[in-house]
Amino acid sequence: MMKKTDLAAVLAVARGEAPADIVLKGGFVFNSFTGEWETGDVAIAGTTIAGIGIYSGQKEINVTGKYVTPGLMDAHLHIESTMVAPRELAKILLLNGVTTVFADPHEIANVLGCAGIELMLAETEDMPLDVFFMLPSCVPATDMETGGAVLTAAKLEPLVSHERVLGLGEMMNYPGTICGADAVLDKLALTGCALCDGHAPGVSGKALNAYLAAGITSDHEATTADEAVEKLRRGAYLMLREASGAHNLLDLLPAVTPLNCRRCCLATDDRHLDELVSEGSINYLIEIGAAHGYAVEQLLQMATLNTAERFRLYDRGALAPGYKADISVFDNLVNFQPQLVIKNGAVIVNKQKLLWQSPPLLSAPANTMRLENVHKQQLQIPAKTGKKARVIRIVPEQILTEADYMLPEVQAGFVVSDTRRDILKLAVWERHGGNGNTGVGLVHGFGLKRGALASTVAHDSHNLIVVGADDRDMLAAAVALQEVGGGLAVVADGEVKALLPLPLAGLMSDQNTEFVQHKLQQLHFWAAELGVPENVNAFNCLSFLALPVIPRLRLSDKGLVDVDQFALVDLWE
Repeated sequence: MMKKTDLAAVLAVARGEAPADIVLKGGFVFNSFTGEWETGDVAIAGTTIAGIGIYSGQKEINVTGKYVTPGLMDAHLHIESTMVAPRELAKILLLNGVTTVFADPHEIANVLGCAGIELMLAETEDMPLDVFFMLPSCVPATDMETGGAVLTAAKLEPLVSHERVLGLGEMMNYPGTICGADAVLDKLALTGCALCDGHAPGVSGKALNAYLAAGITSDHEATTADEAVEKLRRGAYLMLREASGAHNLLDLLPAVTPLNCRRCCLATDDRHLDELVSEGSINYLIEIGAAHGYAVEQLLQMATLNTAERFRLYDRGALAPGYKADISVFDNLVNFQPQLVIKNGAVIVNKQKLLWQSPPLLSAPANTMRLENVHKQQLQIPAKTGKKARVIRIVPEQILTEADYMLPEVQAGFVVSDTRRDILKLAVWERHGGNGNTGVGLVHGFGLKRGALASTVAHDSHNLIVVGADDRDMLAAAVALQEVGGGLAVVADGEVKALLPLPLAGLMSDQNTEFVQHKLQQLHFWAAELGVPENVNAFNCLSFLALPVIPRLRLSDKGLVDVDQFALVDLWE
């Protein structure tokens, strides 16, 4: 709550009896409540908007002809998926006009448990970007994989009281929720966790009723307009997602109407660094929506006020008296790259230049790679004559997969990768020191002609996942990441061609954006050189092949997972 003296100062400015600290003069000011554009000044006193109208100030910034909006908000993202540390990500988001984000740290929690959440809270203190957290509700996501931690309701409870913890993150265990599993109900009953985000891909009818009746009030997994409409009708906030591997925005926008749009938000979920740098964040979602003929005003509401209200933060999301002075200024309504960004009443970006500096990471990371020695026997699949094998089939530009049944290539009694038919070996090594498991399966759709790709970014337990055209390169890629404490690697002919170390939990770099971006470009170059087609984001795709909560077929360290059955299944049909 504002101090009495600060409030008195704001009121004096609002009445026009004292000069504002900053006045944005003469812009087109977006009204989040009505969807209108008003021509006028925005007066700022301290960290607060004092008024809209005609004002004078100690500092006046001419924004005539420009478009002034509230600071943008991302309703759901995973910082870890950007592969840069939180403070480095903050720089990118601020340059894109994003001033508030709602993060679910379940990636790092799956590696480090509560210590990982505490680390993220510490790393996001004292930044000109507000980072609120939703506590991971499913660590591990299922019992069909081995993670680095198990977070029960009792373990999460001490974190609930943190001022930047708003509730429970996406409840991925939708079968357990629908069935009323005790462990799920314990988490939903945590005192202070009144908000809970959803994760219910394809859930419909009475199952959806049960899922939402548990107290879950949003969903970001809809992939069709019909699914989106049903979830809106049942009371969920709809988060329209445009991620690196799940391009859902344009499929969902037809579901948005003037009557339901105030229950819709925008989210990036898992958006990789290269796309954040080259395209943008929430501003990019607005841009592509507008380019396809959708009303800019609705898109802006979805990126500001709607999100603030969904998370019950009634101090932001609008340019109005008493609201937080978080502001983005755009030259036009076509290219949503802000020229000016104000956060808490201070200019943070001016003429597309960031005025805030910080090291990428405040504390040095510890090595989290506890991988046992890898060897070729772990990759061997004894053949079964005449039997078809279950094969994971990649769906381009989606994180969904399909299940195919194919006769694999066999040599000397063992299944081998078949580059002619694009059926490759896929392996997941448990890397948290729990059991030394190795799951081995087959995948179709990568396009690799030779070599191997490896990653310790493997949702959600983040074990080591490797795909390859031959066993030797797969083993070499695994060893390369073991030696650097995790990351991404491309190997061909026994040689490491490209490598991005991710020493922070095997998920994030401790280096700046330019370094990480350069390494990613090398990785993508070599993936393409080895045959990965242009429409497959190789490492993003690889990272989701171990996620046993997204249909249809996945691979964990324990083996193949049929997500529809929510059960481990045999490789052979």
